[in-house]
Amino acid sequence: MHSSRFRSSASSACLIAMTQAAAVNSVRSSLLASVPSPDRAALGTMALAPSRPKAVVFDLDGCLWYPDMYMLWGGGAPFSLRSDGDLDDCTGRRVYLLGAVRQILHDLHVADEWEGVVTAVASRTDEPTWARECMSKFEVGPAGSGVFINDVVQVEEINKGNKRSHFRHLAETTGIALEDMLFFDNERGNCVDVADLGVTVAYVPDGVTAGAWEQSIDRFPEPGAIFDFRMGG
Repeated sequence: MHSSRFRSSASSACLIAMTQAAAVNSVRSSLLASVPSPDRAALGTMALAPSRPKAVVFDLDGCLWYPDMYMLWGGGAPFSLRSDGDLDDCTGRRVYLLGAVRQILHDLHVADEWEGVVTAVASRTDEPTWARECMSKFEVGPAGSGVFINDVVQVEEINKGNKRSHFRHLAETTGIALEDMLFFDNERGNCVDVADLGVTVAYVPDGVTAGAWEQSIDRFPEPGAIFDFRMGG
């Protein structure tokens, strides 16, 4: 008799618990359904947003432009602007931007997605004065933009020191960790030196092409890695 009464009470308690759980699940479903779908989409977009470097650093000779400054010995400064946007040295030898450099630098300067990102130069060019003149005369972006390379570059290391010292100075100057930097250079030895510091590096022997740029941004960060773009990307 006592056993039957106990089983009856247990069954009732179980039924009540199941009813309460169903009610809670129903309320949860209603609350989730009340969240507007655009908000859920926005959360998904935020979760998938790619990482961005805090500093993008470029070599100059053979990376942003060609020829190297030492190749202009016997000529060089002053440089004059050509009708096509390139430069001529004092003997008429042409200096031109490589790959997609003109558009990339302009985007770094004006695009909202790059706001707050430092653009820097690390160069061992043989003629730093000539290089700085070229930076002040090369216009980037569409013709008539009024934006020149030296407007885009916020920090520069242009000296004969090793690229390792360049990057240590950049880190000290900007307060940005080496692991948060992306570097482009056309010389393999420089790439190895900088990658050893923990920087993500793109080896671009043909200069910074659109493919090399896009793939490097997509893959960043890979501290200590060297992305090889010997085929131009």
